[in-house]
Amino acid sequence: MRRILDFIYQAAGALAAFFILAIVALVFAQVCLNLADKIAVALTGGGIGLTIPSYADFTGFFLAASTFLALAYTLRAGGHIRVTLVIGRLPSRAQRMVELIVVGIALAMSAFATWYVILLVYESVEFGDRSSGMVSVPLWLPQLPVALGLVILSLALADELIGLLRGRPASWEGKGESLLSE
Repeated sequence: MRRILDFIYQAAGALAAFFILAIVALVFAQVCLNLADKIAVALTGGGIGLTIPSYADFTGFFLAASTFLALAYTLRAGGHIRVTLVIGRLPSRAQRMVELIVVGIALAMSAFATWYVILLVYESVEFGDRSSGMVSVPLWLPQLPVALGLVILSLALADELIGLLRGRPASWEGKGESLLSE
């Protein structure tokens, strides 16, 4: 089961990286088209008007997808910001209780958000909601990776809570500190 869960978290992280690369490619392509247009203006006195329709909308959709798909992977890698100023001064038993409470609250909040984003996707399908850009996209398409990312985050938090209840250390212990010391 551990290998399956880790695969899910890593696959979501890889998909998030894909969407980041898609943003880079789309923005780079638009910059090249803008440059070609500027060159055409300099040479001929008139622009060609090259543009990728709704590229700003697509990069926004890709940013939302990459952000939410990366949440579980980042949690497991210890990349989320954690304020340990208070918890670090507590005895180890109290630290463990605080970790349990915090992960439980995070799971409840994540599950709540997951439920409502899934309902939002369902409503978008039901009502046929579409984006308002030059390229009209069914809104459930960019909403789906957000919902998937939240589902995977909720799964990761439930996994974390179960691990903590079984006495295992948090998956992020010792990982985030190394990022700060570099």
